[in-house]
Amino acid sequence: MLGLNFILLIVLLLGAGLGDAFPSDTLKKTCSLSKYQFLVPRELKAVQKMQKQFEDDIMRLSDRKCRTLLFHRRRSPATAELSVPDRLMLVEAELDFAITMLGLPAPSRFAETRQRPLDLLTHARDDLRDCMAIEAPSHQPSRKLRHQLQKLETARKTETTGCLEATAILHLFQILNDLQCAARGDQCT
Repeated sequence: MLGLNFILLIVLLLGAGLGDAFPSDTLKKTCSLSKYQFLVPRELKAVQKMQKQFEDDIMRLSDRKCRTLLFHRRRSPATAELSVPDRLMLVEAELDFAITMLGLPAPSRFAETRQRPLDLLTHARDDLRDCMAIEAPSHQPSRKLRHQLQKLETARKTETTGCLEATAILHLFQILNDLQCAARGDQCT
C-alpha cells in the first residue's frame, strides 16, 4: 500500500511538472474559423430578420444616404488577390465596423432583434483575432489592404452615423460572405 501511494505521488509530481513546462494558454490556442465556413441557417435568418426590420421601421425615420460606397468594391484581380492575412485583417475591420454600428442605441424592439446577429459577429471577430495572433502576429498590410482600410476610416470620419449604421446593417451578408471566404481560404470574387 505504501508503494502504491509513493507511485501515485510520483505521477502527480511529474504531471504537475509537465503542466508547468507546457503552459495551458499555449496548448489551447488554435485557429478555429472553420465553423464560419457554412453559417447556421438560424443565424442567417436572424440577420435577415434584423435587416428587414431595419428597412421597414428605422431606415425611413431619417436620412441615411451615404457619399462613400464602402462595400461596393470592384472585384478586379488586384483586389481579389489579397493574401490570407490581408483578407483576415479586412474581415476583422469589417466586423469591428459592423459591431460598432450594431452597438449604437436603438429602439427597444430593434435592439432585441439585433442581439443575435451582434453576438454572432462578436464571436466571429474574437475567433478571427485569435487566428490573427497565431497565424500572422506581425503581418503588415499590403498597399491594397491599406487603401481599403483607409477608405473605411475616412467614411467613419466624414459620413453621418445614420449612413454608417445603414451601410453596416444592409451589407451584413457581404461581411459574412467575406468571413466565410476567409475561413475557407478562398479567393472570393
